[in-house]
Amino acid sequence: MFDILRKKKSDDAVSLDMISKQRRYESLIKALNTDIYRYAYWLCGDKHIAEDITQETFLRAWRALDSLKDDKAAKAWLITILRRENARRFERKQFDYSDIEQDHLEDVFSGSNEEHAEQYLLRRQIGKLEMEYREPLLLQVIGGFSGEEIAEILELNRNTVMTRLFRARNQLKDALEQPEMRGQSNG
Repeated sequence: MFDILRKKKSDDAVSLDMISKQRRYESLIKALNTDIYRYAYWLCGDKHIAEDITQETFLRAWRALDSLKDDKAAKAWLITILRRENARRFERKQFDYSDIEQDHLEDVFSGSNEEHAEQYLLRRQIGKLEMEYREPLLLQVIGGFSGEEIAEILELNRNTVMTRLFRARNQLKDALEQPEMRGQSNG
């Protein structure tokens, strides 16, 4: 009789833990899904791949949810998972793109107004930055992370991150100030 009561209490505790984990997970997705997807899209530049990476990130997050001790660190934790998942994508499959094919992979520009033109040029120039400069810049601009947080996510020294952010901004500024860039946005 006591074994049956103990088993029932144990089953109830497991059910409550699962419900609690499910609620925590759902609130995590609801709060951060847009930010995680946006960062994934900036990393890969493809809507479908970004959706896949985001989905895999949240699947891995579900499996490891118990390892997240501080909910305030959830965004950085998910970005780290996403970065690793994006790296796994390249480990699984070797891509062979020529320069011509790469042009077809970039966003199609509608050219409907000046604001869209500026956004397109900015996005294109950010995409041309080397990954070591692009990634910290995206984490700061898209993710809203501080230099310290970016250093932790990328497993780099804070000074290295700050230098890369400085260089990324300067490279971006120089690229956007080139005469051919100005001519494109004006005409």
